[in-house]
Amino acid sequence: MFRVVSKAGSLSRAVSAGQRRFLSIHEYQSVELLNSYGIATPKSVAAKSPEEAFNVAKNFGHNRLVIKAQVLAGGRGKGKFDSGFQGGVHMVNSAEEAKDFASKMIGSKLITKQTGAGGRICNAVMLAERREPSHEYYVAVLNDRVTQGVVLVASAQGGMNIEEVAAKDPDAIITTPINYEQGLTKDVALGVAKKLGFKGDAAQQEAADIFINLYRIFKDKDATQIEINPMAETKDGQVLCMDAKFGFDDNAEFRQQDVFKLRDISQEEPSEVEAQKANLNFIKLDGSVGCLVNGAGLAMATMDVLSLHGGQPANFLDCGGGATPETVKKAFEILLADPKVKSIFINIFGGIMRCDYIAEGVIKATKELSLNIPLVVRLKGTKEQEAKKMIKDSGLKIIAFDSLDEAAERAVELARD
Repeated sequence: MFRVVSKAGSLSRAVSAGQRRFLSIHEYQSVELLNSYGIATPKSVAAKSPEEAFNVAKNFGHNRLVIKAQVLAGGRGKGKFDSGFQGGVHMVNSAEEAKDFASKMIGSKLITKQTGAGGRICNAVMLAERREPSHEYYVAVLNDRVTQGVVLVASAQGGMNIEEVAAKDPDAIITTPINYEQGLTKDVALGVAKKLGFKGDAAQQEAADIFINLYRIFKDKDATQIEINPMAETKDGQVLCMDAKFGFDDNAEFRQQDVFKLRDISQEEPSEVEAQKANLNFIKLDGSVGCLVNGAGLAMATMDVLSLHGGQPANFLDCGGGATPETVKKAFEILLADPKVKSIFINIFGGIMRCDYIAEGVIKATKELSLNIPLVVRLKGTKEQEAKKMIKDSGLKIIAFDSLDEAAERAVELARD
């Protein structure tokens, strides 16, 4: 997604950018959505088994195809499967070759620069006809903080990392604000097409119509981003969307049920999916100190303090203001499922949240889950004294502090032991 990336001095700020989870869908699903709005793409068909890939390729009518692994990550072409097979995008010249490639992709994990070392499972491939671009463009529809509205972002330098283009040549990026209610007018859309350098009236009209329809999808489907990279003007004069990435607003799930049915949880971190079911705001990280905090701001501050004392948080976990003892126990289960967690740090400021509820959950989890790693607790606010008494009377090995600095420092030390 095209965005301005600022340098952040703290881990918490980096995490906050990913704090909200937006729905992404697979490329073949994006193609179907584009086509439903009259936006042209290369003919593409998904397959979920090698045999299905064989039949899809056989029925295409020609052998000039591309096979693409369907995982929710960029850099698929340069990726590597955990089986050792190289590349998630390949040219295909026969149905037999399609079946062979599909057998090496489906069921394996593709590791790219965006997936991390664990990779993501490939459950399907997409077979698409090969089209020859004469020029590639970049197009996106996004929410823009500067204008506080929707913008169309376009560049004649498509098929490249748009952040790099923006950094090296800012003038290569054309940003056009869109009136939310009025939408993108044909005159404005044509103006963008001409600035980009589409050749001839027909191509300019096609490009303009695509821009207009992309905004229609953005508004109709509560999208947070639509990125087409590349949009191509082909050698035979057509304008096609060659690749697409969509993001949708989680808050709109209640009115976008058709879109959210496309969610593929196999592409998500299992612990995050589990946490979501319990209404916990959870993001897995790579550290060794498990964190349980209430409130996003306090959670980020807690991670900053841990980093300040030389530790690394294993997660972002905001249990919110409505947590119950059962919710706290579930949070512990998720934390303990991570073998990297060597200590747990609970930092609660009781406003809406009652500290005694947290204490009850902590005691319950410690007993029922046979907790065998160090547990550091800091409780302040509503029902603080009652909570501290409950912990003291429990007789459990729970290390309590009043000072955030002291608590964080001890949690870091214990994670190293």
